[in-house]
Amino acid sequence: MPQSFPHLFQPLTIRHKTLRNRIVFGAHTSNMGENGLPGERHLAYYKERALGGAGMIVVEPIPVHRTGVLTRGNFRHEDDSIIPHFRRVTDTCHALGAVMIHQLYHVGQHGDWDNTFEAYPSPSGLPSFYDSYGSAEMPEAQIGELIQSFINAALRAQASGFDGVELFAAYHALIDQFWTPWSNRRTDRWGGSLENRLRFSSEILRGIRAACGEDFIIGLAVSQDPSTDLYLSPDQLAEIVQWHDERRLMDYVTCGNASYFSSGGIIPSFLFEDRVGAPYAERIKQALTHAVMQAEANIRTPDAAEAVIASGHADMVSIVRGQIADPHLARKAQEGRAEDIRPCLTCNQVCRGRRARDYWISCLVNPSVGREAQWNGDRPVRSEKPKRVLVVGGGPAGLEAARVAAERGHQVTLVEAASRLGGNFRLAGLQPRRGQILELLDWYERQLSQLQVRVELNRFVEGEEIADFGADEVILATGAEADGTVFQKTYAGRDSLPGGDLPNVATVEAVMAGEARPGKRVLLLDTDGDWRGVGTAWHLAEKGHEVTIVTPKATVGAMLARVTGDGKLRAKLRSLGVRFAVESAVESWDGAAATVVDLLDRSRSQIAADTLVTATINAPRRILADALGPSAKSIGDGLATRDAQAAFYEGRKIALEI
Repeated sequence: MPQSFPHLFQPLTIRHKTLRNRIVFGAHTSNMGENGLPGERHLAYYKERALGGAGMIVVEPIPVHRTGVLTRGNFRHEDDSIIPHFRRVTDTCHALGAVMIHQLYHVGQHGDWDNTFEAYPSPSGLPSFYDSYGSAEMPEAQIGELIQSFINAALRAQASGFDGVELFAAYHALIDQFWTPWSNRRTDRWGGSLENRLRFSSEILRGIRAACGEDFIIGLAVSQDPSTDLYLSPDQLAEIVQWHDERRLMDYVTCGNASYFSSGGIIPSFLFEDRVGAPYAERIKQALTHAVMQAEANIRTPDAAEAVIASGHADMVSIVRGQIADPHLARKAQEGRAEDIRPCLTCNQVCRGRRARDYWISCLVNPSVGREAQWNGDRPVRSEKPKRVLVVGGGPAGLEAARVAAERGHQVTLVEAASRLGGNFRLAGLQPRRGQILELLDWYERQLSQLQVRVELNRFVEGEEIADFGADEVILATGAEADGTVFQKTYAGRDSLPGGDLPNVATVEAVMAGEARPGKRVLLLDTDGDWRGVGTAWHLAEKGHEVTIVTPKATVGAMLARVTGDGKLRAKLRSLGVRFAVESAVESWDGAAATVVDLLDRSRSQIAADTLVTATINAPRRILADALGPSAKSIGDGLATRDAQAAFYEGRKIALEI
């Protein structure tokens, strides 16, 4: 056992099973269902985390009833046809040493009619905070039907080979809607007194124990949301959990952050503090006598998990995004190789962000997520014919291409014109709260060194030098840069902004690199609504600049809604005095003021500023690609300007194809 994690790798017994460590790959929606069934993508996804050493895996929530379907990728409800398909998942992961749990859920009033095509039931018929509709108050007969649906789902999980189930009573779902006085206004035996409000959950728990027997784990997932007084207070939640624990109705409890009332913190991004869920776990653990306590929410590293357990806040820790980013997190930590764990950025861009668009999830820094069946998990296969590979450019695409090519046994040289690796991605890491990007770049430097990749910094190469290098494969990851046009889609017929070539116009990249020094008053034109613009606005505002953001989007940071980071970000910008001009465009810049057009009524106004900072689309650097032609392969922004997701993906993909 490594001395650095003496608590994390202690075995833990829960009922009839002993976990090999305290690291749990907790429940989350991967959206990988295919025709309502777990297929090869889903199987390979969980297999890789079991292979990576997770002590327990809680497979994502399955709706227990037809009125509980929430996403396209949900698994079939009330249908025994799922059993043999899930049996493949549990048998595979059991063989690799993981304890397997299945989460069961129904979100009650917070449903989505477009997925259920039925009115979603709730204790008192209150509105959904997920869509714009209302719910239907449950008659007593339907309450009994829903209780039985949970029990039946547990029996299917047991038949599927799961060691237990976890009941979803978090974020103000159906079970905790019954617990919460705000949402349970019933006057019958299901509402009113505490015991009446707990009747729904207790009958489910007792029913599952009676149906599934003593050798079956039952977990309870709850959450706390200090941002609202509508939900259960910490003391109320502790009392409820204690009531269940005194009756030994569950074997473990896990506590998440936030609720559907506030939603942005359910999957807390880097805008939230680290280990945000640890104090919640500590409060509930104090109320437990029999059940085991799990902490979750923004606990992303073995170091953080060890601290939570060592402090006595919890008995085990759920690390979800950390094990999405690196499925071998547990194994590497146990082997004393924590520095080799690929760090999660808690950016939510491709896990939460892709699911928000109803795709299966992946990961910004680990594009093998969801592609494990195609790419041999997160373990690149060694090449039978090693080659000499030259990678030009040390941004995300080039770094990943060089790393994976070297892992496959190729002899790799990476050349970078700048003095540091990272490209524009390093500049993003200089924005407030985004230092995790710099941690990732440090990880790449360590990995390239271990893999004996030759890295040449301050090396600008031209076409003739590349031809003379004699590489078997040349990969161009030259990135993108501003072309000086300040193009806006709202003026698609106009190639450039009048006044965009004046001296006091600078790109967000030039600002973050320290190459431009904006004046006191800054007008920031953000056409995309993502971190490039708003992160720079935050940086400037913290430095004392008076910032106004102009964007054609309906809200500032509009693209961050997918990652639930936009609301907290706007609140921060507002607190720093940043002004917003939404649904607007810059018609011209005269060096002292911008003519700003309201896109709704076409009215014009003048906004005075000392500097115009632009976050508009960049253009690929194509000089080398044009010079070398098809003998070299372009990837990332050097091929077409997109985001870091495309860069990491194309870097890995091309290296796997060499």
